[in-house]
Amino acid sequence: MKYIHRQIEPVIKNVLNTFSSLALTGPRQAGKSTLLTQTLTDYQYITLDDPVIRDRAVNDPRLFFDTLKEKAIIDEIQHAPELLSYAKIIIDSNRDKKGLFVFTGSQQFHMIKDLGDSLAGRIALLELLPFSVKEIKTTADFKTIVDYFVYACLKGSYPELVTQSSMDTSIWYASYVQTYLERDIRSIFNIGNLRDFQRFMQLLAARCSQILNYSQFSKALGISVPTIKRWISILEACRIIYLLYPYYNNLGKRITKAPKLYFHDCGLVCFLTGLKDRKHLLYGPMAVALFENFCIQETLKVYFNKKEKLNLYYLRTNNGLEIDLIIEKQFQKIIPIEIKLNRTPKLSMAGNMERFRKTFSKLDIQKGLIVSLTEKTFPLNRNTTAINFFEYLEELNH
Repeated sequence: MKYIHRQIEPVIKNVLNTFSSLALTGPRQAGKSTLLTQTLTDYQYITLDDPVIRDRAVNDPRLFFDTLKEKAIIDEIQHAPELLSYAKIIIDSNRDKKGLFVFTGSQQFHMIKDLGDSLAGRIALLELLPFSVKEIKTTADFKTIVDYFVYACLKGSYPELVTQSSMDTSIWYASYVQTYLERDIRSIFNIGNLRDFQRFMQLLAARCSQILNYSQFSKALGISVPTIKRWISILEACRIIYLLYPYYNNLGKRITKAPKLYFHDCGLVCFLTGLKDRKHLLYGPMAVALFENFCIQETLKVYFNKKEKLNLYYLRTNNGLEIDLIIEKQFQKIIPIEIKLNRTPKLSMAGNMERFRKTFSKLDIQKGLIVSLTEKTFPLNRNTTAINFFEYLEELNH
């Protein structure tokens, strides 16, 4: 199987030349172990998923570390977080050495709490999401943006699905959800009724790209609002979903303050909602929401892969003005972005951008972007550009 290089690789190498250790987190099956074993070939690889190794490590941590090479990858560290205090002793006695340990884990908030307590100032934290569309593009040669959008939705972006073309997507996602529910959710977070939780995930998927309303979920599922909030937090921390919060810093207007809900993988959304073919994807009731989710998920991957702070927001006012995405750059420069499922952007699509400029004239608003299925980038007016999707991703990297 051909290895697909990941965009985060240069960041990892830089971190290991700077810090004593690295923690790489992310959802299950995002490709963490493959990435590290392919790029850090001089490191010894140990996985604590192996019960024999895990027992040995927990019962005699000193002997466990004595048997390791100087540089080691310790996979799924959340199974034995007590090892971190022993790693700290080794790191502190070798303060001039960099990149001694690389830890990985899927249960993010448990792991980061333990890491923060044990290795503060000695460790860098990175996150790996499933393949970005730019990474998929290195192995798949489609003709149009539409083809990549369809692929990301109907095939998904998890490495195993991308690299094994014969893999049955529905079977893979069914197994993923079941394993995820049983291994992570139930065992670690004490979810009582798995059937209710599965219904909850299906409802979340059906409402991707929408403003999150806890009360509506509570009413639809017959589950308390505090439980809904807890489940949302679990899925967010495990990088299944992402909450995009509104931009209302000193705007002095009545702004919607609830977050919008997105998934990190459109393929999971399509599996949970039963969407399986190109026609229903592009022309069905979820088409617009899925394209918006696709654009947001790929935007997130750009920022995660270069370890840059996420200053991403959306805007909705009480009088109906809405901007799909706001990127706040240095010195509070604002880039407004609208997402349109359209191959032929028109001047009328820039209407919200102009309202935004007039309503919030005191903000330092840069040229707005309309991200769509267009194959060409061109100006709609002096303040707004219709931009090709891949050129948009390149713009984010600058």
